[in-house]
Amino acid sequence: MVAIRTTDDVVRARQLVRTFAQQCKLSLVDQTKLVTAASELARNTLVYGGGGSMRVQRVQLLARAGVSAVFEDSGPGIPDVDLAFTDGWTSGGGLGLGLSGTRRLVDEFELDTMVGRGTTITIVKWAR
Repeated sequence: MVAIRTTDDVVRARQLVRTFAQQCKLSLVDQTKLVTAASELARNTLVYGGGGSMRVQRVQLLARAGVSAVFEDSGPGIPDVDLAFTDGWTSGGGLGLGLSGTRRLVDEFELDTMVGRGTTITIVKWAR
């Protein structure tokens, strides 16, 4: 688990995800997609969630290997999930991907949020 409390932690989270992606033999393109998504979500955890954590692990489904990353915070939560998934909408100055763009970069994307409780986002990228 990586605590996400500073911008240096965002960098560490990104590096750890890249290491797992390489170990799972994701293609260079898929590594880049996963690392980009993880970077955006780690930054969101810090900026909008007030800090939190990321857990990353190798996952296996039959003969398929992949990488799962879970981002958790105890921040304010996302008040309007539909708006948050609107293409082009951003609440700040991130990479400009937004949640919709981040979701398109990975194979699986799960969002659990509640106002006043925080947000948990799980992403998975499978090796081809």
